[in-house]
Amino acid sequence: MAGFTMELNDDQKQVRDWIHGFAADVMRPAAAEWDEREETPWPVIQEAAKVGIYSLDFYAQQFFDPTGLGIPMAMEELFWGDAGIALSIVGTGLAAIGVVANGTEEQIGTWIPQMYGTPDDVKVAAFCSSEPDAGSDVGSMRTRAVYDQAKDEWVLNGTKTWATNGGIANVHIVVAVVDPALGTKGHASFIVPPGTPGLSQGQKFKKHGIRASHTAEVVLEDVRIPGNCLLGGKEKLDERLARAHERARSGGGERVKNAAMATFEASRPAVGAMAVGTARAAYEVALDYAKTRTQFGRPIIDNQGVAFQLADMRTQIDAARLLVWRASWMAVAGRPFESAEGSMSKLFASEVSKKVTAQAVQILGGNGYTREYPVERMHRDSAIYTIFEGTSEIQRLVIARTISGMPIR
Repeated sequence: MAGFTMELNDDQKQVRDWIHGFAADVMRPAAAEWDEREETPWPVIQEAAKVGIYSLDFYAQQFFDPTGLGIPMAMEELFWGDAGIALSIVGTGLAAIGVVANGTEEQIGTWIPQMYGTPDDVKVAAFCSSEPDAGSDVGSMRTRAVYDQAKDEWVLNGTKTWATNGGIANVHIVVAVVDPALGTKGHASFIVPPGTPGLSQGQKFKKHGIRASHTAEVVLEDVRIPGNCLLGGKEKLDERLARAHERARSGGGERVKNAAMATFEASRPAVGAMAVGTARAAYEVALDYAKTRTQFGRPIIDNQGVAFQLADMRTQIDAARLLVWRASWMAVAGRPFESAEGSMSKLFASEVSKKVTAQAVQILGGNGYTREYPVERMHRDSAIYTIFEGTSEIQRLVIARTISGMPIR
């Protein structure tokens, strides 16, 4: 296992520069158009697939980077290009992580390729966990999965919300309640194959930011899926539920992670890297503007009020990146997040992104408030990082309970 390092090797630098080139040449020129259209940028996703960025092989290579820096490096560069388009490109990854974290080898080999499709026929996937009454409070989840033993089928009913690619996905990964008596320990994840009757798209949300990413409700009405679409398999589920019931009867025992939590834990440093990318993009625009914009006969960067803001912005971005890299390295090295380092990285980076993009708008003044400059869009996009995959308040709760030894419910 590679030791922690802050220096990318030559291969990583080559990959970083390749992704950066795609972000600069393909994503950025298209960013304003797709933000205005509020539609999935299929042509850009297809271009990403043709060059190999939108593919199972690409993400597998980054995921299995022994330093742990492959994924955060890739996320930072893509989201430096544009957050909305980048989320459309990487949104499938959350569903893929759900399968990798909870599925069998057969399920991984069967379903992940179907999530991406081919360069000539690209597909996307959706991870469906949140509900109208169950966002941060996953214990309030109402979507039910009932096993029909006679037909070896699971029957799903409920409504999911805030699903990236929801309704337009080829494959949906749905978290549902299988044993209500166990609370969050009674949840499981299911694969809903393409074209399954009963699954439909509900409301498509018109959002403040990341408008190029499709976000919608997913409605499940008597959705029947084969028994082997339960991630991990029924035998493993029955064993897990039996242990949970035994612990409940004995009044304690070790904590059990549910399927959704396992997915979010694995993805939080990656979300932090997304936030770093957006923050860095805004900082660079503000820095260039401050060096060329003149007021009172000199560049505005000569004013301490502006220069000090830029100094703070750069310092906070670098600090956020280091937290993300540390958590990413710990995850691949098998080091436990004893102080909730994954949540720390997501919390700090997302808050930094909101602050830095707001400062960028301020430095550009009236120009920053218009859509003629990209910092306005970056500021809108950055708001999502403190909300999705666990709000900042939830991250603080996880950190506090972890360092205090309190159970995370």
